[in-house]
Amino acid sequence: MKERLKALAQAAKTELLAARAPEAVEALRVKYLGKKGELSAVLGGMGKLAPDERRALGETANAVKVQLEGLLAEAVGRVEELKLEAELKGPKLDVTLPGRGRRPGRRHPVAQTLEDIVAVFARLGFSVEAGPEIELDWYNFEALNVPADHPARDMQDTFYVEGGTLHAGFSRQPVVLRTHTSPVQIRTMLKQKPPVRAVMPGRVYRKDSDQTHTPMFHQVEGLLVDTKVSLAELKGTLDAFAKAFFGAKVKTRARPSFFPFTEPSAEVDVSCVFCAGQGCRVCKQTGWLEVLGSGMVHPNVFRHAGYDPSQVTGFAFGMGVERLAMLRYGIDDLRTMFENDYRFVAQF
Repeated sequence: MKERLKALAQAAKTELLAARAPEAVEALRVKYLGKKGELSAVLGGMGKLAPDERRALGETANAVKVQLEGLLAEAVGRVEELKLEAELKGPKLDVTLPGRGRRPGRRHPVAQTLEDIVAVFARLGFSVEAGPEIELDWYNFEALNVPADHPARDMQDTFYVEGGTLHAGFSRQPVVLRTHTSPVQIRTMLKQKPPVRAVMPGRVYRKDSDQTHTPMFHQVEGLLVDTKVSLAELKGTLDAFAKAFFGAKVKTRARPSFFPFTEPSAEVDVSCVFCAGQGCRVCKQTGWLEVLGSGMVHPNVFRHAGYDPSQVTGFAFGMGVERLAMLRYGIDDLRTMFENDYRFVAQF
């Protein structure tokens, strides 16, 4: 067996010295040192030898293995040098040719709009809060004073997650993809005593899909709770936001509306940013564009959050980020924002 090992080492040395390519060196490594290689084949018969013979043969086999590994390392270095030398002798590169430029990335209009909205409210003293996108029915509906028979609970509008979950203080609850970021208002009030002044940006989900709706979109909710908060403060806050976002000349108006979590409730319009309130196709000749919903926080919402409605008042508002982006940039089809077309993003 010792003679076989010596012959194996000599044959491997001869073949490795003759190798001129990385592929050839790798093939020789497998041939001699692989699991099914020639060295393993020789050592496979050691079990039939006496203990003393096995020990002596083992020492010889280890020496051969070390020798082969050294020869392989030398061969790898040699073929790499040969490869580099061949490349240097090959065709010359013209380094004066202009490079292939890469188009710079751009901020998506939705991302830009979301950041600008949050920045405006940050200047007004609002902090930023976040919450889970997979939400319990209690936070998404019940705590917001949405009764069980409200249309918003209809399966056509809400994505329900199969099964339920157990939560401290609750029985088994249906699980939904949140339909608005209002649940973050509840979570914020539950963990923080008044005063509260915060905005809640994030993704929301509803079963809508057409030119002006998508199943996933973005909202920014706002909440201010303190003593003696008035509707006038709500109007002043939203007017300040509109002027900061759309321009100093924009006007605002509030129209009575209904939301289960606010009372009284109001839709807020801004003077059309396309025709300056003169009337056009976009505003349907009215001179106004609806931008958000708002109102004074309903006492039942305060009760669910552990606040005493006789001691505090507050207002809340919510706006769709995509809608504001469409108005700001003159985009007429919401679906273009989700097609990942660089030509679209590069315009902004």
